[in-house]
Amino acid sequence: MSLLVYGTVALDDVKTPSGKRKNLLGGSAAHFSMSARLFTKVHLTGIIGRDFPRQHLAFLKRKGIDLSSLVEGPGKTFHWDGEYKAKDMNTALTLATELGVLAGGDPYVADHQKHSPNVFLANIDPDMQMGLLKMMRRPKLIGLDSMNLWINIKKPSLLKLMKKVNLFVANDGEARAITGESNLVKAAKALRRLGPPLIVIKKGEHGVLFYSDKLMFGFPAYPVEKVVDPTGAGDTFAGGLMGYLSAAKRLSLATLKKAVLYATTTASFNVEGFGMTTTAPLTLKKVNARLKTFNAFAAF
Repeated sequence: MSLLVYGTVALDDVKTPSGKRKNLLGGSAAHFSMSARLFTKVHLTGIIGRDFPRQHLAFLKRKGIDLSSLVEGPGKTFHWDGEYKAKDMNTALTLATELGVLAGGDPYVADHQKHSPNVFLANIDPDMQMGLLKMMRRPKLIGLDSMNLWINIKKPSLLKLMKKVNLFVANDGEARAITGESNLVKAAKALRRLGPPLIVIKKGEHGVLFYSDKLMFGFPAYPVEKVVDPTGAGDTFAGGLMGYLSAAKRLSLATLKKAVLYATTTASFNVEGFGMTTTAPLTLKKVNARLKTFNAFAAF
């Protein structure tokens, strides 16, 4: 079944120990779509500025992503400038942020997409996420992501939104910031009490923790030999997770485990190159080959 994602479509300047790149196609919804498209039809909704390169639009369309609800606003595209240091490739240092059209952009969904059964609210202002969700007509599976910025300045809005979703994805720092719990198992249980029945906590190079009322498990990260650019890895993870769940016929315990394995595997490709250079050419065949290796690595 199809999947609608709402989030940012951005232009990124990224510097890592491997080099520097400017005006890369980025944003939470764009990175999410690169992995989710491997499993299901993806409809991307968001806003871009008049400066957004036409070749990026053509690229997204070639990847089969429906851009019917991607709106162009009168201003500049959201622009992020960040750097990763060799001593901590899990944490981005934000050098500059230009909100551009995001500052005044309202969510939009084409009529034919309002019945999408699966919705993912990728990282963006929680009030905008709520606005988008109110436009949808009874989706069956709703996923949510956020970040420390919104936890710090719009926590009440985020907590209100969490009561309406089925799946919440956070990294370990965000989980601790929302709950005040340093232990991640306690943090996962606290997040569950806030509403979402399915909790996924990403731990970067240390793997992932899944929690629900009936099931708790963890997997290590895929052992990547060289991390080039972690930008968008969390969004790529979420795309693999929601993409697989959207294509599944039902949410069984086995389905949830396999979805997390696919999410971890797709994210491992993302960090091996700048921007989408390693996720753009991905095929499900390539992902399955790495998943087989990962299964052997993670199995007891």
